[in-house]
Amino acid sequence: MSHALQFYYNGQWVNPVGTRTLDVINPATEEVCSTIALGEAEDVNRAVAAARKAFPAWSVTTREERLAVLERILVVYKKRSEDMAQAISQEMGSPIARARDSQTWAGMAHLEEMISALKTYVFDEMRGDILITREAVGVAGLITPWNWPMNQIMCKVAPALAAGCTVVMKPSEVAPLSALVFTEILDEAGLPPGVYNMVNGDGPGVGEAIASHPDVDMVSITGSTRAGIAVAKLAAETVKRVHQELGGKSPNIILPDADFEDAVTRGVKGCFSNSGQSCDAPTRMLVPRAQMQQAMQIAKTAAESFKMGSPADETTQLGPVVSAVQYDRIQKLIAKGIEEGATLVTGGLGKPDGLETGYYVKPTVFGNVAPDMSISREEIFGPVLSILAYDDEEQAIQIANDTPYGLGAYVQSGDLKHARAVARRLRAGNVNINGAAWTVAAPFGGYGQSGNGRECSSFGLTDFLEIKAIIGYGEDA
Repeated sequence: MSHALQFYYNGQWVNPVGTRTLDVINPATEEVCSTIALGEAEDVNRAVAAARKAFPAWSVTTREERLAVLERILVVYKKRSEDMAQAISQEMGSPIARARDSQTWAGMAHLEEMISALKTYVFDEMRGDILITREAVGVAGLITPWNWPMNQIMCKVAPALAAGCTVVMKPSEVAPLSALVFTEILDEAGLPPGVYNMVNGDGPGVGEAIASHPDVDMVSITGSTRAGIAVAKLAAETVKRVHQELGGKSPNIILPDADFEDAVTRGVKGCFSNSGQSCDAPTRMLVPRAQMQQAMQIAKTAAESFKMGSPADETTQLGPVVSAVQYDRIQKLIAKGIEEGATLVTGGLGKPDGLETGYYVKPTVFGNVAPDMSISREEIFGPVLSILAYDDEEQAIQIANDTPYGLGAYVQSGDLKHARAVARRLRAGNVNINGAAWTVAAPFGGYGQSGNGRECSSFGLTDFLEIKAIIGYGEDA
């Protein structure tokens, strides 16, 4: 890519301060597909200085001015959508049909939703003679992941711009190509210099510099819980706002009154979607103990129905995982599941037949998983499903909530009233009933070690705003 060895700040593509580079590996071929520059603290300093300089003017723009900018971005994004899909497919191994219809689409959908939310968002309200006003936090440092690159980049950049913040973004160095396309889109859309800035790099070189920078007012990270904790510690020195969307180990409770075969099949597909690389994937399936054998058989059939292959094939449903590091971690956890005594229903160690090149993981299902097993406790981030048994509804809810995470949860029932009652008792930021369609209008974020804050729609916009009370403003205002 023409700008892969450059960064973007103050409205220009610029050369990095240092000379470090990193090869980007196509996970389907294990070959180098691009080389990017890796930034360092001085690159961050320059980007933050550009953002700080641009903030006073950008933060006082009108709603209409910011809407016009977002709408220009949307026009260019749609024009470049195929470039975006190809970049995502190449960098993270997403099957091309999914890269178009899910990954690239998600970025567009979030931007459209933010435009809609900004049109009606209430920034000012009177309470007696007090004006409650909401103003941009300031310079926002954004650290984004590789698994849903456009979903998460747009979840952060769009509300930050809508709020009147200026931005310094560090995309994942594992999958940076989509961020380069995105930055070209924003450049073409014609934002004022310094409003949006991007520095590629790794956590120690760029992420830590953003999190600890005294002129960054807020840092928003999507990543592992370990990375989120590290960012929070660095940010604490300057008492900046920290927004985190972190790990998950989401339960999927299938109640006795559910359509069992349909619920188990959908649960498997939900777990394996995106090659299992979604933080809110339903990775713990909870079924009535008497139906464990039936659940294992249905799950086996569903898992073995996925078509694996080259991401370039329009019919491929399951591509590789993103990297050798990720592949090795998944293999270790599969081995631990076998070692700890879970029933290996299908899949297992090694690569699928015929897919020896690429970081392909066999779609794997474990049954008779105990709540204290590693595969029930740890986030695997691959196409691996754990099926657990429960004796009654109370125990199902207890097992579901017995996790340090709280990002997503799922309930399947033939009785909507029953499902609603169970959903209210689950400690998670998102609870899905009966496979309801995912929507960008719902707030996204978690409880516990899944993070702080919410993304999407007006909820995401709110998190990039400070609340100011002007007392004595006047009741006639």
